[in-house]
Formats: sequence, C-alpha cells, structure tokens
Amino acid sequence: MLIAIPSEDNMVSAHFGHCSEFTLFATDTREFKTVKNPGHQPGFLPGFLKELGAELVIAGGMGGRAQELFAAQGIQLIVGVSGNIKDVIKLYEQGQLKSTGAVCSEHAHAGDCHS
Repeated sequence: MLIAIPSEDNMVSAHFGHCSEFTLFATDTREFKTVKNPGHQPGFLPGFLKELGAELVIAGGMGGRAQELFAAQGIQLIVGVSGNIKDVIKLYEQGQLKSTGAVCSEHAHAGDCHS
C-alpha cells in the first residue's frame, strides 16, 4: 500500500492543500520518498495522488470538498492527525490512528484549520 502524507519538515502538515510536499510511504518496501506539492488547484490533488498510486492519505485538516473527491477516487482518508511522519506511520501500523474527520471550513484562515 502507498500512503501519502502532506508534510512540512518531517511533520504532518496542518492543512492538506497548503503543504510544501507529500511524503509517500510504501508499506511493502518500507521506503519513504517525497514529492513537491504541484499546487493548490481546486480538485487537482486527489487525482494527482491517485496517479502516484496512493491508496491512503493521512492528513491534518482537509476541506470537505477534498474529502469528497478522495472518496470518489477510492482513496481512504485519516484526517485530524498531527506529529512526526515516522511516529504517525507507527501508530497507523499499530492500528492506533483514528480519523477525527477534521474539516477546514474556510480557506481565508491564516494557516490554521479548525475542526
């Protein structure tokens, strides 16, 4: 499985669409790689991550429309997550990572998402 995590400096980004990069983790090979965020264009990122092979996205805050688009792509979501990427992966593998359903309700905020 390929897991995509919006990231900033090895930490889960607080807002999915505004991250600088995505950390990709392949569960079969245990390899990490990063790809630059190609831009925050409405509706683009779910398809972009699907093309990369992502089956799961673990994120901080995410807008409701983005969550709908991921569902349409068949990509699972765990949202409302924070912390170091490697720690988050460990929690996921231990079955301890739960989605809070954190939704960013407005895009005029100053970088913080409110659930």
